[in-house]
Amino acid sequence: MAEIKNIFDVAGRSMGAQMVRLNTIASNLANAQTKTGSPQTAYKPLRTVFETVYETGFSADTSNGHATVDVSEIIELEREPIKLFEPNNPQADGDGYVYGAPVDVDEEMVEMMEASRQYQNNLEVVTTLRALMMRTVNMGK
Repeated sequence: MAEIKNIFDVAGRSMGAQMVRLNTIASNLANAQTKTGSPQTAYKPLRTVFETVYETGFSADTSNGHATVDVSEIIELEREPIKLFEPNNPQADGDGYVYGAPVDVDEEMVEMMEASRQYQNNLEVVTTLRALMMRTVNMGK
């Protein structure tokens, strides 16, 4: 694991975690309308799980204030596939049913907006910090 040295490390790792989140959301949206012939093979929506990462050698109790976030895992949501009666579908089972991905597009869009805003907030932190650093350098001229 990389060491947390400064605010750029904190914001950069947080932005990376939000990018993973956005990629899982994109995967969910891309598979939202997929159908298959059995409930076992139906696409299951994914979610990212975040964890707080403290500076090397520290924990929540002994932290010096340097912490960031990482993706600890990507999990499949345990949702039942959507059972659809489509007897003319070539993937239909013996009873004429196909199974759709249980992806709620509205929920995914809300997740995407939140992840995008979190990414933008971190980008704003980095941009502001760089501007302040340049002003400080220019003060010494």
